[in-house]
Formats: sequence, C-alpha cells, structure tokens
Amino acid sequence: MSANKAIKLAVIGRGLIGSPAARHLSKMGHDVALIGPDEPADYSRHSGVFGSHYDEGRITRRFDPEPFWVQMNCAAISRYDEISAESGVEFYREVGVLHVGRSENPNVTSVGKITAEAEILCEAYSDTRLAERFPFLRSTAGMLGYFEPRNAGHISPRRLVRAQTIAAERAGARIIDEPALGISESGSGVTIRTRSGGVDAERVLVAAGGYTQSLLGQSLGFTVYARTVAMFRLGAAEVQRLAGMPSMRCIGPKGDNPYILPPIPYPDGQTWLKLGGDPVDLPLESEADIKDWFKSGGSIDVADGLQKQILDRIRDLKFEERRVVPCMTTYGDKDLPCIGPLSERVAVAFGCYGKSAKCSDELGRLGGMALLGEVTAKLAP
Repeated sequence: MSANKAIKLAVIGRGLIGSPAARHLSKMGHDVALIGPDEPADYSRHSGVFGSHYDEGRITRRFDPEPFWVQMNCAAISRYDEISAESGVEFYREVGVLHVGRSENPNVTSVGKITAEAEILCEAYSDTRLAERFPFLRSTAGMLGYFEPRNAGHISPRRLVRAQTIAAERAGARIIDEPALGISESGSGVTIRTRSGGVDAERVLVAAGGYTQSLLGQSLGFTVYARTVAMFRLGAAEVQRLAGMPSMRCIGPKGDNPYILPPIPYPDGQTWLKLGGDPVDLPLESEADIKDWFKSGGSIDVADGLQKQILDRIRDLKFEERRVVPCMTTYGDKDLPCIGPLSERVAVAFGCYGKSAKCSDELGRLGGMALLGEVTAKLAP
C-alpha cells in the first residue's frame, strides 16, 4: 500500500490481538489496514520490533481463576474452527490441560470449584489415580490434578497470527508489512509514520503489545517484563513415550510453578518440549531494552532452573539439546487488559498478563469494537 493513501481504520500491530481485530473489522465491511512486520529471520541482526508470538506452543483452556478471562477464553475458543476455515491454516490441538499441584494448596482445589461453577468439564485425580492416568509424571504423592479434556490443549501462536492475517486479507484488509514508527493525531485524522512514509487513517487501534506505550509516547500504567523459555529437543523414542501428554499448569509458589507444553513439532523439523516460569520479574523499561533482551537470547540462570523443574516433574526425561528463548509479557495491577479509547480517534488493546494467546481473537474483537466507539471505557487501568 502506498504512503499517504487515506484509509478509514488502521490497526497497528500484526500480532495476536491486532490481526484478529483487523479480521473482525474487515468482516463487518470496514476499510481496514493492518500494519506490522513479519517475524525477523535473525534476532541477533534485527534492528526493528519483536513479538512474543514467534513460537509453536501456547496453552489454551477455558479455565481461569478470574471470570473475565473465562469469558474471553470461551468466546475465542468457540471461534477456532471458524478462523481455520476462513484461512486454511490449522493452529489448534485438543490434547487437554492438566492443572496440578499439592493437594493442600487452595489454588489447586479452587480449580475444581471454579470449573464446576463455570460448567467446564474437568476430571479430578489424586495420588495413585493421578499416576495411573498420567504415567509420565515423576511423582504424584500428595498431589491433586484437574484435567480439562475438551476445548483445551495448545495452539501455535505463530500459525494463529498467520491464520488471522490471511483471513483478514481475504475479508478485504490491506496488509502493510512495516513497523509503525510513530503516530500523530489531528482534528481530521491520524498519521502513522512508517519507514516508507506516512499512512493516513481516520481512526487507529494500537495493539502493539510491549511496544504500545512507547509508540504512544505515554504510560498507561503497564510494565513490560522479560521472560525466558527453555526448550528441550526430544528423540523419536521420547516423542513416542510422551505421545499422550497434555499441556500442564503446575500450581505452586512463584518460581516453582512452570507451565509445560507437550512435545510439539517445530519448523526446524525437530520436536521440542517447552516450559516457562520466571522466578523474578525483570522490567524492560524502554524500546531499546526490549530489543536488547530479544537479542540477548534470554537468561541462562532461569533456563537452568527450568531444566531442574522439568526433570523433577517428568519421569526419566531424556533430551538431546536445550534451547533458551527470550520472550516478553505486559502486566498492569488489575488483572485486566487495557482495551478502549484514548481519544476520539485512537484506541488501544494490549496488556494481557501472559494470558492473551488463547483468547486473543476475543480481545482483538473487543479492540475493534473500541475503535468503532462501541466499547466506551477502558477495562484497565
């Protein structure tokens, strides 16, 4: 799309929230441009923006301790088939999710109560029954697990973004494969600065994840934190042994509460088991900090701790290689995302506490509604 061509609506951020916002708006018949670059081929040499969806594994489930997120999850998961049909891209595997921890932990027992109230199918297992149902677990003594077998498992965030982008483009959206460098608002519209020039729009939704506040030039009360993921390459025998493994949420104190993805094939042709769960929050206070973090390759110390945790939880795990991967997430203080108008012509949709991948389609839809003036108050802060 050429610079200076006026459009009705622009969405900045071709990631997990921006791409579905463009899909929903385009399907409603609006003139939409979706602005954002492709995934960089080489992190270490990349000088532009980064995203957290450059991966093949995120847990998806309906359960959440907070009703708002249950609502978001259920709405988004109900549209997975629709997104795949519109794009021709598969991104979801229903392998279930196991929520597991010490039986005396109230955060574990609350899973059963919340799922029952929300009418989410969930099976309870403890001690020997837990070991029988999930034989890959190293130890189950004194443990309690709740298993969501339906509408739960894992998605590829990378493939989901691709699916949303294809579906948005098929519905009429125009894709601008460039990062937004800044925006300026006037009485007649908004100009978005890119490397090739300016793009003029009547209204703009900023859904740029960890870059949102720096792009706007103002704080909205959210902090971007560095995250480290450890990945373990598995041989064929281990892949076969763990074939029935679901996604897992290990409930416990911070630093000993990893999420674990089952073996997943990656674009390199290898199968990797992945987990994350940083013990300490490391704030990334500027755009330069974010770039430096992604180029750094992540924290070896955190990865060492994650390796110990996976070996403590998966019986006799044998892996052939470990990989350390940087990521980021954005937190406020209310456990609610920031979705709503900032001005007459600019709205935002970001700040999702590491919860957005599975429910991003609904968050993007809400962002689109905010841009149209149909969500009139920010959810947070």
